[in-house]
Amino acid sequence: MTVHTVESTVETVRSGFLDPTASPVATIESGDIVSYPNTWFHWGNEAKFGMTFAEREPLRHRYPNGPYSMLGPVEVSGAEPGDVIECRLLSLRTRDWGWNSFPLGVGALPADFKEPYVHYFRFDDARTTTEYVDGITLSLAPFLGVIGVEPAGDASVSAILAGPYGGNLVLRELTVGSSLFLPVMKPGGRVWTGDVHALEGDGVVDQTAIETAAEDLQIRYDLHKRVALAGPVAETETHWIGIGFADSLDDALVACLRGLIAWLHAASGISEGEAYALSSMAVSFRVTQYAHQTGSAYTSIPPKAIHGMVPKSVFPAELRQRIDQWLRPDGGSEA
Repeated sequence: MTVHTVESTVETVRSGFLDPTASPVATIESGDIVSYPNTWFHWGNEAKFGMTFAEREPLRHRYPNGPYSMLGPVEVSGAEPGDVIECRLLSLRTRDWGWNSFPLGVGALPADFKEPYVHYFRFDDARTTTEYVDGITLSLAPFLGVIGVEPAGDASVSAILAGPYGGNLVLRELTVGSSLFLPVMKPGGRVWTGDVHALEGDGVVDQTAIETAAEDLQIRYDLHKRVALAGPVAETETHWIGIGFADSLDDALVACLRGLIAWLHAASGISEGEAYALSSMAVSFRVTQYAHQTGSAYTSIPPKAIHGMVPKSVFPAELRQRIDQWLRPDGGSEA
């Protein structure tokens, strides 16, 4: 196992998109770790603590592809379409500040507010809590908002979007110790990461978490050969998680459910009907992102997303092992 260090520089960062023309920032072997020290804040690291909304607004137009400072790509030797790359978050310590904001015309309530909003937060030294208004205390739970492989083809892809390749998942469960399995879509996989969040609620209804950057970020990448995964699957100590994307929450729920049924049938061996019934009895379906960007400076509109929480506790040890072996037929890390 080798640890590779990737610094945030003008050569390694793309603001708001996955760039298929970019040279790899690291070419690694399966099981290697990539360390990303001192990652950039949004808009090419031009976001600064205390900027007014008016001072920030020109940045949206200076970086028309999107705000997220995307690092990459990391190529995994031997990765080919039909394989899966497991991205396991080993460590994530945020910078000491962040913000929540909403411009007009975004979020679940795009027309309800007449003024844009921004609020800045300072984090404690342990990066465990922060204070909001009127004595409200928030416990931090840092995670990566965007992580994805490059889709097939030669076109750049907005980091605001999400799909079978991953991307702007904003899945709050992707904290330290979790894994994200991504289906490889081009040789090497070409994994991009960015958009560090200190805290977010399911739904991210104003379109913003507590946005921040990382002092320390380390990810282990494991290649699993010939795994027929159709879209991202996350794993924590207690759950497997599937995600569905669509233009509406109704359709996103259906996409998530169908994806989980197919995956549970393939991975565990239970029938599709049994997986459907199990999803109704034991799986919690949650709003990942209620995306609405019609009033923003960006042309990309993220899909609405639903994730399904599949509890490991309902499965006997034999089935849990079968599912793990399906995801990791050649071994590797386990959440």
